[in-house]
Amino acid sequence: MKLSIAAIGHGRNSLEQQLVQKWFSKLPQRGSISEAVSKLPQGQRRQKDEADRLFAGVPAHALLIALDGCGNNITSEDLAKLIQKHRDEGRREAVFVIGGADGHHPDLLNKADGKIAFGQQTWPHLLCRAMLAEQLYRAEMILMGHPYHHG
Repeated sequence: MKLSIAAIGHGRNSLEQQLVQKWFSKLPQRGSISEAVSKLPQGQRRQKDEADRLFAGVPAHALLIALDGCGNNITSEDLAKLIQKHRDEGRREAVFVIGGADGHHPDLLNKADGKIAFGQQTWPHLLCRAMLAEQLYRAEMILMGHPYHHG
């Protein structure tokens, strides 16, 4: 299964973006990250514009998981099980979306196949990308029975 991140904002040449690329380069099917930016002022219209921009890059058949503060706090093993379940059901791609400063628009949350959180703390968006990329790599290693997860 191809694992991707779609995020609001630009990572450019940040250290966090380099970490994302590092982890994605190690994935069996090479992960990818797509970025979208809205020029609208903050608020509901911007949220909707961001959701539309994120949706534009998500294949219709892909599993869509939103990172959301109200999502489920799951373990690395749970993430691996989630990926395995959908892979076994024939899904070929999973896209994990990270919203902007205002969070995700309700339309995106309603269309998502699931919502996950990285705890109750607030994390910088660029750091969230790096943490997610590492967790996707870790999930793949768990599924392969690789010792990385226990190191």
